[in-house]
Amino acid sequence: MTKKINFFTEDLAFSPKNKTILKKWIITIIEAHQQQAGELNFVFCSDAYLHQLNVQHLGHDTLTDIITFDNGDQLGVVEGDIFISVDRVRENASTFGVLFDQELHRVMIHGTLHLLGFGDKTADEQQLMRLKEDEQIQQLADLLNIPKSAALE
Repeated sequence: MTKKINFFTEDLAFSPKNKTILKKWIITIIEAHQQQAGELNFVFCSDAYLHQLNVQHLGHDTLTDIITFDNGDQLGVVEGDIFISVDRVRENASTFGVLFDQELHRVMIHGTLHLLGFGDKTADEQQLMRLKEDEQIQQLADLLNIPKSAALE
């Protein structure tokens, strides 16, 4: 199985830092959940672009930071497209008092966790999702060789 994590942009210039480490992190998380990484596309875009996708595909006329499309057709293989609004991540980072990269990593893993089957519709699902996000961000801190508290601030 080819493990392919891609980073693309739509309608803006953006590139995440530490791409190689981010790819390793995502694959490690998928494999820790006894699944295989197939092709995952992270598409970084503007609020306007993601809003259009939200209206067109989900019927939601709201801004959001992420939309995840599950493209998997093989059991145990994680494949999908994860669209992330850089504008929304930047604003949320400011609102929550965290660094942009910290919020970006949280959103990236949030989408990956959705593809692994984790939901966030109910309060219990949201609590579990947040716990899993925190666990995975701590793993990234280890890969980046930074203090775990700095990754979660």
